[in-house]
Amino acid sequence: MSVSHRRTRVKICGITRVEDGLAAVAAGADAIGLVFYPPSPRAVTPAQAEAICAALPPFVAAVGLFVDADSEQIARVLAQVPLTALQFHGNEAPLDCERFNRPFIKALRMRDETDVVAELERFARAQALLLDTYKAGTPGGTGESFDWQRIPAAVAGRIVLAGGLNPDNVAAAVQQVRPYAVDVSGGVESAPGIKDHARVRAFIDAVRRADAVAANQSA
Repeated sequence: MSVSHRRTRVKICGITRVEDGLAAVAAGADAIGLVFYPPSPRAVTPAQAEAICAALPPFVAAVGLFVDADSEQIARVLAQVPLTALQFHGNEAPLDCERFNRPFIKALRMRDETDVVAELERFARAQALLLDTYKAGTPGGTGESFDWQRIPAAVAGRIVLAGGLNPDNVAAAVQQVRPYAVDVSGGVESAPGIKDHARVRAFIDAVRRADAVAANQSA
């Protein structure tokens, strides 16, 4: 299958309520994100996350987001919550991400000096790199985008694009970057941690339209 015809996966991150997780799945999301970072307004407890995961249908991924968490904290979460994959948003080294023997995604905040290709080599065992906007003191969820031209086309298939995406700009992002997946949190919310179900549907519909345009262009 050519990259042009690949369906862009969608992850709705920062799910805090069962109803929001189910709404994301109903709209066509491939994955949901659960934030285990207490300072975040979207943080969930293991018990909340367990309830959300229990409500999900088969084949929907549940991704746990951590920021420089210690191994014991992550192990406690994994003992209670059936996470499909881990997502690391801090300064974790490759071995920190690999030690749990789970599929993982490494998030990078796009500083001026960030070399995406070099980071893909460094985190060779990652399923993908998630590229987010750099903002000092904020590990993610900035609501701001970065220059998508900084993503080399040759590695777009291993990129999850994040950072300031919303229903109004995600189609342009998909058409320009052709990432493996897109990730959104604040761009589909009515309040931090509370998803606007109409915006979730609009976001995913925009991704699908962009996929259709790309497929037609390559036909």
